[in-house]
Amino acid sequence: MHPSSEDVLLFWFGELDEHGLATKDATTKWFMKNPAFDEEVRSRFGDLHAAIARGEKESWLDDPRGRLAYVVVLDQLSRNMFRGDKQMFAADERALAAAAAGVEKGHDHPLACAERIFLYMPFMHSESLDAQDRCVELFRTFADGLSGAAKNQVLNNVDYAVRHRDIVARFGRFPHRNELLGRSSTDEEAAFLKEPGSSF
Repeated sequence: MHPSSEDVLLFWFGELDEHGLATKDATTKWFMKNPAFDEEVRSRFGDLHAAIARGEKESWLDDPRGRLAYVVVLDQLSRNMFRGDKQMFAADERALAAAAAGVEKGHDHPLACAERIFLYMPFMHSESLDAQDRCVELFRTFADGLSGAAKNQVLNNVDYAVRHRDIVARFGRFPHRNELLGRSSTDEEAAFLKEPGSSF
């Protein structure tokens, strides 16, 4: 039996605090390269990822939390399962489609702060400038309605969204993906990749 949508969310987010934010342990797992964690993701969720890719979990899209779990598997767990391989990005378009449809349905609004951030992540990962512009807009609007720790966290995401958007606006893509995807870098991209903060 595959893990449930709630299994996915508990694994990824853990217990959220009163601001709807995750613990430092959770955020470290998200953003630090850890081969042991990547292997745990593959072991626990590899079959589920394949099932979603085959279209077997479309019912998860019927409610906000199910949709979030669907997006987390395709957009985030893909990056752990297939780190260092172009397959990392293979599900990005499906994740973006699910996230965009969720925003249209208002599925983002019932989610806790950290959860809502991850529903928006496929926009940030897209090489479409329209999606990047939408990402900045979503995070700015979200931040406007918050205060305290939650607002500070989302403002941090606004900064990341702007940085991602500016790279796509300049190059039409993320140059740091070129080697993995077998794309040739332009001279301008090669120079950019030598700069600190050029990849995420």
